[in-house]
Amino acid sequence: MTHRDHTADIQESDVTTGATVWLTGLPSAGKTTIANELAARLRSEGHRVEVLDGDEIREFISAGLGFSRADRYTNVQRIGYLAGLLTRNGVKTLVPVIAPYADSRDAVRKRHQEDGAPYLEVHVATPVEVCGERDVKGLYAKQAAGELTGLTGVDDPYEEPEAPDLRIESQHQTVQESAAAVHALLTERGLA
Repeated sequence: MTHRDHTADIQESDVTTGATVWLTGLPSAGKTTIANELAARLRSEGHRVEVLDGDEIREFISAGLGFSRADRYTNVQRIGYLAGLLTRNGVKTLVPVIAPYADSRDAVRKRHQEDGAPYLEVHVATPVEVCGERDVKGLYAKQAAGELTGLTGVDDPYEEPEAPDLRIESQHQTVQESAAAVHALLTERGLA
């Protein structure tokens, strides 16, 4: 029988511990930009990382779903299930998805807790006025022109998290500072 040095296992465990970080907020709040910045930093540290972008999920996994409350709930549950699978397999899973309803986010958190999978909720609390100025996808302009209805936070509800693990006001800091705040939270929780 060979002797193994378990020190390497302990050091490696920090890198192989999965976690879901759900970044919720209005369209153009900065969720995906922060997630991508954080992903790059985590990868540079040796972590396995996936970013589950809401637009890509809608195209490949939730095609056919609309934007009714029921469809949004189903979409969030699908994303949450996928995030949980990745997390339980040692992947830092960053989820920059609006998830406008508290009950859908709570259901995802509960399922993670039941599975023993770390879950952190980050509210990217950028005000709607700032999001409208950024208007990364032109959604606010389309809504203002009457070409789009059901825009989250404008003419469709967004239920802000009451007690997120972290609240970021991205309009007051750089993308790097926002990503660093999430990284600090992961570190504080023993997940980075």
